[in-house]
Amino acid sequence: MPKIARLNGSIDQIDLEFVEREATPRFLMKLSIQLHLAGLSLSNTVSILEIFGVERARSTVHNWVHKADLQPEDGQSPDHVAVDETVIRLNDEQYWLYAAVDPKANKLLHTKLEPTRTSVISRAFFAELREKHDVDDAVFLIDGAPQLKDACSRHGLDFRYERHGNRNSVERVFREVKRRTSSFSNCFSNANADTADDWLRSFSFAWNQLI
Repeated sequence: MPKIARLNGSIDQIDLEFVEREATPRFLMKLSIQLHLAGLSLSNTVSILEIFGVERARSTVHNWVHKADLQPEDGQSPDHVAVDETVIRLNDEQYWLYAAVDPKANKLLHTKLEPTRTSVISRAFFAELREKHDVDDAVFLIDGAPQLKDACSRHGLDFRYERHGNRNSVERVFREVKRRTSSFSNCFSNANADTADDWLRSFSFAWNQLI
């Protein structure tokens, strides 16, 4: 029952203000968005719609997901924040996914996809995180990457090195993102960086609702 309640709650939070003229019932649009973000491929999501007598292209569901502009809720106040970066393949190019996770709640706080990793980019990520959430008194858990240490120091944030323990929460997120991007080639193939960044924010929304 709790998982069903979270699913219903996340569907209610999906805003369809972008819809002008759409023949698909709004509940089915929201269900399609949620199912895809929860792990269903676009092809299988379209098959679910067909059960309800609605035929839509995979690209249509893909557009619904991106136009919904979903992202994690702002204003969180975690005691600890696990921060890390990992390589993401976008077509034939390498990008870096930055992620901040509340390890106690196992919820994503912020993500950002960048073409490289530098101290300047890391500082900007932390600046965005501080704008979205109340994290100035939190302890940041990092793995010793110099650019993350520099960003914490520049922002005057308390941090400590931790390779396991509470940092496992961000590793679980990375594993799921990589599983999705490798299993569902239609996610990041033939997509630009802005589209991928968009999808990652939407994924963060769904992750927080369904964990």
